Amino acid sequence: MEESLRRQLRQLIQNEVVLATGCTEPVAVALCVAKACETLGCKPEHVELRLSKNVYKNAMGVGIPGTGMIGLPIAVAIAVVAGDSTRQLEVLNVASEQVEEAKKWLANNGGNITIGVKDDCDKLYIECECASGSDKAKAIISHRHTNFIYVARNNDVLLSQAAVEVLQKEIANTTGEDEAQAMNNIKLTARMVYEYATTAPLEEIEFIRETVKYNDAASEEGLKGYGLRSGKILMENANGDLVHTVVARTVAASDARMDGCTLSVYSNSGSGNQGICCTLPVYNYGKEKGCSDEQITRALILNHLMSIFIKRGIGRLSALCGIVNASIGVACGIVYLHGGSFEQMGYAIKNLINTLAGMVCDGAKPSCALKMSTGIYSAFVCAELAYHNNVVDETDGLSESDVDRSIQNLGRLGREGMDEVDEMVLDIMTHKA
Repeated sequence: MEESLRRQLRQLIQNEVVLATGCTEPVAVALCVAKACETLGCKPEHVELRLSKNVYKNAMGVGIPGTGMIGLPIAVAIAVVAGDSTRQLEVLNVASEQVEEAKKWLANNGGNITIGVKDDCDKLYIECECASGSDKAKAIISHRHTNFIYVARNNDVLLSQAAVEVLQKEIANTTGEDEAQAMNNIKLTARMVYEYATTAPLEEIEFIRETVKYNDAASEEGLKGYGLRSGKILMENANGDLVHTVVARTVAASDARMDGCTLSVYSNSGSGNQGICCTLPVYNYGKEKGCSDEQITRALILNHLMSIFIKRGIGRLSALCGIVNASIGVACGIVYLHGGSFEQMGYAIKNLINTLAGMVCDGAKPSCALKMSTGIYSAFVCAELAYHNNVVDETDGLSESDVDRSIQNLGRLGREGMDEVDEMVLDIMTHKA
């Protein structure tokens, strides 16, 4: 593999695998509010949010770090009181005194927060308008959790989509090569992901080990008992079973994160749960099986990059649960740790596509840990079949003889086929008796 392509793939992983504190949808909303407040220049008297359906449902029932509360109002309050947009996906990582100040602000101003759904927009869309007296400020995030496409104060437009595109071109021109554009335009394939993970110089990919430190710390915290306590209960009943133990340690991190733990985790493709799933199963499994540090490092790269590749086809937010693509990455990592071939990795991918394709995202909440457990258990089963050369038939479901076409079929399902599911899930969530 050419050095320039390796460099682009490394940068792609580093762009998609980043630290985040709390569920990334309310975090992104808080980031947008923080930017609007900074632009306004004072604490607002009114805050109005217009969100895509996917952002709305993912922010309704999830714990906000360090608050003991769920949902957007407290996230908005933290952004108003202590928001700093330069902190990106760690914008909710604030001191306990600031959390208490935010709660007081919310108690006095909660009625001045308006939250609504915006139709006909990107699936990841956040629009915030803050007002104080006759002054207004607006900020819009779209497509990615930290991607501002519009910022304005009154009639003064400070940032627009056109300006963003000009800036991107200027950055590209100063490098002498449009690497950023090249990275975005990489036509990934399963073979390319496998080749990069298994042949890149070790020193170029060791950065991925940093994910273990943070995500494993969240696991240790989660084992104390958060949310549904799924990790803690599974661990107490693992009885030395390796797969059961690996699943318990992984979902414990999700328990903690979904229940408002203040620890940061490394996310993948804008999701902390996907980042946890892409890190802890292959790390803990490889460690317990006595695999070398190099094998584990390459399995982590394979897991993370495969998940990024598949998620690209599905879309940033979808009615298809992100644990689907993350679990496929897990299965690939397990096959690699068993000394499996590229062909066997392809078997694992197709097996898992035909297992998890219908897993629906019904918002971010503590029970996400249960979906994670389902995905990881399935990954182990599908990987075991694969390295024994058992694969679903090409006439089955979404599977085809070509692994990349099978992945494309999954992407179509998540990107196009589940739009009506999104509508139904949101309707159910907002009209409970």
